Amino acid sequence: MWRIVYFTPLLPFVAGWLLLLVTEQFFALSLVNGVAQLVLFAFVVCFPTWRTGRMSYVDIGWPWGLTVIGILTWIYGEGDSLRVAIVSIAYIFAGSRMGLGAIKLLISGHLDKELPRYEFQKKRWSKAGKTNTALAMQIEAIVQGVANAAFLAFPAFIIASNPSEEISIFEIIGIVIWLASFIMESVADAQKLKFLRAMKKSGARNTVCNIGLWQYSRHPNYFAEWMVWNALVIASIPSWLQLYPNMSVIIFVLLGVGLLMTSRIMYVTLVTYTGAVPAEYYSVQKRPAYKDYQQTTNMFFPGPTKLNYISFKITSTKD
Repeated sequence: MWRIVYFTPLLPFVAGWLLLLVTEQFFALSLVNGVAQLVLFAFVVCFPTWRTGRMSYVDIGWPWGLTVIGILTWIYGEGDSLRVAIVSIAYIFAGSRMGLGAIKLLISGHLDKELPRYEFQKKRWSKAGKTNTALAMQIEAIVQGVANAAFLAFPAFIIASNPSEEISIFEIIGIVIWLASFIMESVADAQKLKFLRAMKKSGARNTVCNIGLWQYSRHPNYFAEWMVWNALVIASIPSWLQLYPNMSVIIFVLLGVGLLMTSRIMYVTLVTYTGAVPAEYYSVQKRPAYKDYQQTTNMFFPGPTKLNYISFKITSTKD
């Protein structure tokens, strides 16, 4: 019975995949995508994780899984061809961008050592009584794969099912937010990389990146990634609504809940699961100025610098 605790994280994602499978419009596409995701994760994530004892391979499997969603949606999507192409390209482009970055890290040797966020995850397992780390890592890897088979595929499959040639205002808003968020994420990553290179060149170590977008959020790249997914959810609304006449009310409502879960899952992932919280656990230990950065800058949602804290620090210094 004690092993059940290892498998409970899988349950909501398996339920999401089953929901797609029992929906007639999505059965074939969901089946093919689910099998493809499991095969991808078995060879790219699960086997290397078992062999090395490191979970960092998830960073390779997950984004390429998004690319797989995009490719399969383009091939099997039965909706309006333009709509199918747009959502497919969005998945392919975003997934390939992150996937190529992960391969670059692999080639450069950065994945030869476990990434801090996965070290943090192991600490969580230990506190939760999950002492079989090898089993926990395999379940975690499978969760990521089933997430790609379930909720993270919801927007693509729903949008690609819409046969209407008319473009909704929600789709226009979604496209605008997606483009703006993708640009924001790319700019944030570029600013961070430029900062790190400058610090390396100057010989400075353990400094805090607080330039550009990083002045307004301690994790602007994570916020932008979350907004990319919110954009897809918003763009899905008209396509979700057009499904109602062709299915039961229960399935229709559950699919709507699934879209909301897409946003929720990505928020939890990017803030507490493998994103901001694990990153800051180690940043506070490595960078002496990071605590001040935490006090003056929002963690996730961008906002103005907390001037009251800065004023207090200046006054205290003068005293």
